[in-house]
Amino acid sequence: MEIHDGRIPNEQFTHFLETMPQVCVELLFDTEEGVLLAKREVEPKLWFWPGSRLYKGETLTEAAHRVAREELGIEVRLAERLGVHAHFWDAIETPEGVSRHTVNVVYRAVPDGEFEIELDEQHSAYRFCTETEPGLHQYVREYLDSYELVGGSV
Repeated sequence: MEIHDGRIPNEQFTHFLETMPQVCVELLFDTEEGVLLAKREVEPKLWFWPGSRLYKGETLTEAAHRVAREELGIEVRLAERLGVHAHFWDAIETPEGVSRHTVNVVYRAVPDGEFEIELDEQHSAYRFCTETEPGLHQYVREYLDSYELVGGSV
């Protein structure tokens, strides 16, 4: 099947978000330094995992590798699929101004050799998390605690 990755007109995309869940793929990029968080510059503006919607015709693993290339500028090895989560975002937290329901397929990814992070235009900074810190978004805390990728809560 051909991958459909073209831009969807705003009105059509907003209607989709108002009526259906959106499938997303997220990467928990795990290194000796910790798990990578990137500072989002689009709503919701928070420290979160690299991730993106799944394109029609794209496999989950293709999407995970695309996220690593497009958002981080690196190649990764997918160590395992950790699980599937549902996220519910209020309208104020989304660029479209409508509530959003996402179904998130989560992969643990590790560096494929040496790496240097080069963020895309959606992110302004990155850091490595080594513990479940106060102030992290509830979904970030949920993943860190569920998958025991870092030290315990502070």
